[in-house]
Amino acid sequence: MSTALITGASEGIGATYARRFAARGHDLVLVARNTDKLEGLAAELRAAHAVSVEVITADLTDATHLGLVEKRLRVGGPVDILVNNAGAALMGPFHGNDPNKMEALIRLNITAPTLLASAAVDGMAARGNGAIINIGSVVSLMPAYFPGIYAATKAYILTLSQGLAAEMGPKGVYVQAVLPAATRTAIWAKAGVDVEQIPNVMSVDDLVDAALVGFDRRESVTIPPLADASLWETFEGARAALPSGLGGTPADRYRTPVTT
Repeated sequence: MSTALITGASEGIGATYARRFAARGHDLVLVARNTDKLEGLAAELRAAHAVSVEVITADLTDATHLGLVEKRLRVGGPVDILVNNAGAALMGPFHGNDPNKMEALIRLNITAPTLLASAAVDGMAARGNGAIINIGSVVSLMPAYFPGIYAATKAYILTLSQGLAAEMGPKGVYVQAVLPAATRTAIWAKAGVDVEQIPNVMSVDDLVDAALVGFDRRESVTIPPLADASLWETFEGARAALPSGLGGTPADRYRTPVTT
């Protein structure tokens, strides 16, 4: 029986992934800060699906706590699916924002998923199979509409996922980036935003169920609210069309100085 490790598993997207994977018969390792919520969810899933559920209380912005989860991935029982879901938002523009809050967001949204993926891939590659699901955001594609560094952290997740997919796919490791739009989770309240003022908010159940359809199809990037897949295909096609041999000398269009 395979095992899925899910971060941010005490509520919202992470808890829903836990319920869906338990229903599929996967054993679980649930990671979050709230022990009571984790233990309650673990008891629910053990009773409903007769799966093994391990709980790790950890604040992934804390290096020591993060190290415990890395150790579980490296030297504990095999983890076949890693769901890098834990994350936060930071409202407000870049200019004038609190540097300490920005640093904390980078630790949670960038450092933690990077190091956890690093800890997971060794075992996955050695076994010749495994999967990493990285929860990003559609704002990674439209940073001008979401000021501050949140969009930048999610752009990193998308790029990391695509790079990992290219590197690890031949070794049997599937990597999926999930790019939700606005989803009804606690992230908004924690960031000081009234979710009721946001239009077109998707439910968590709908998001995760759609993301799992993409997972089963082995999509590299899943955008649950995107109706016209050709838009993404065109976007990716334009990126892929960039010459692989960029470099060497400046392009002709940069050889003429600007006159003022």
